[in-house]
Amino acid sequence: MNRLKGKRALITGGTTGIGLETARLFLEEGARVAITGTNPATLDAARRELSADVLVVSSDAGNVAAQKELAKTVGAAFGALDVLFLNAGIVEMRPLEKWDEAAFDRSLNVNFKGPYFLIQSLLPIFANPASIVLMTSINSHIGMPNSSVYGASKAALLSLARTLSGELISRGIRLNALSGGPIATPLYSKLGMADLGGLVEQIPLKRLGTAREAAEAVVFFASDEAAFIVGSELVIDGGMSNL
Repeated sequence: MNRLKGKRALITGGTTGIGLETARLFLEEGARVAITGTNPATLDAARRELSADVLVVSSDAGNVAAQKELAKTVGAAFGALDVLFLNAGIVEMRPLEKWDEAAFDRSLNVNFKGPYFLIQSLLPIFANPASIVLMTSINSHIGMPNSSVYGASKAALLSLARTLSGELISRGIRLNALSGGPIATPLYSKLGMADLGGLVEQIPLKRLGTAREAAEAVVFFASDEAAFIVGSELVIDGGMSNL
């Protein structure tokens, strides 16, 4: 406990799944927390469930102008920022011939463009030291059919763990990436995947990961325990991409 005591943290996509569980754990560990989302229902539910001190912001992760406004809101509330968890993202699976420009742009905007410009917008208020954790995916590494755009967007985000680490380390900002495999979240119901038996069979541990397991990894990267870890990637997938 208290691994994040006194730290000010922003979690994008923090109203459900891994983001919400990370918000819970950050609070347990002593952080001040702000979360974002776009769905009014889940924003309200998260506001009711989490501490009244949590800053809940409606913000479109794929809109560049919204990132600037979000940075202003967080700066006004916290003064400075110690931790950023870039968790907001969308998963859209289509075969190559079914993609159109609008859908392509939507995935890239939410999964890469928005996060990139949020980092830029937050630069004036990042503390020294500070930690940025990027929620990427094993789809950056494996050739899963129908995941061409999703995989590319997450690979682009993963690249930032290395390139921006080199650029921002002199300012005391560490970037690291958490590449998730199959984690039990509401995502699969959104994708219409009711039967996950075939997916589970591809995982050496023969189960889905939990949001809590992912959140614990985020806490580690955000904490001072990871002060010497820069530009790294932690894969959390039950061995799916390695065996």
